[in-house]
Amino acid sequence: MNLANKLTMLRVILVPVFILFLALDSFHTNIIALLVFIIASITDFYDGRIARQQNIITTFGIFLDPLADKLLVTSALVSFVAIYTLNIPAWMVICIISREFLITGLRSLAASQNIIISASTSGKFKTTSQIVAIITILVILIINSTLIKFYSITSYDLVNMPSWKGVVGWCLINLPYWLMFIVTILTLYSGISYMMKHKNIFVHNK
Repeated sequence: MNLANKLTMLRVILVPVFILFLALDSFHTNIIALLVFIIASITDFYDGRIARQQNIITTFGIFLDPLADKLLVTSALVSFVAIYTLNIPAWMVICIISREFLITGLRSLAASQNIIISASTSGKFKTTSQIVAIITILVILIINSTLIKFYSITSYDLVNMPSWKGVVGWCLINLPYWLMFIVTILTLYSGISYMMKHKNIFVHNK
């Protein structure tokens, strides 16, 4: 197994580790979860780059790389729904996951016709927005756990405080929802763009 595939496998292995520490939802475990997610995201950047530079692109890597990406992002989003303080509704995550299934099916259909669907600009922007949103939400979790551990207050307590503290409290409570809302819109837009751009694939299969 080459280095690029090893990095991809590492990302897959880190997924259950990430889920475990995030599920514990404490000050220390949230920090570890953030570090694990960042490390996993870095492997996503380097595995493809190494494979292209060293010309070691394999069928195994082509199959596992996008799967590892989806496992990492999906595990984070589903875990966020289970953390009630984030106020992230399940319908947003369902929309995002449904888009991934739909585009995976589209790519499989295209492959049966010897057509390769490369990543579009909207698709890359979607992926970037998801990673940025997840990291931001993880930081918010760390801030919330810090407030509880060291100051015995919650973000809800801050809302009722005057001046900037109330603004900070409002952001800690509402920012995860709006970040996920934006990501959901971008993800759906990306999915629709793929379907419209490659609608001829369905015509060929009639």
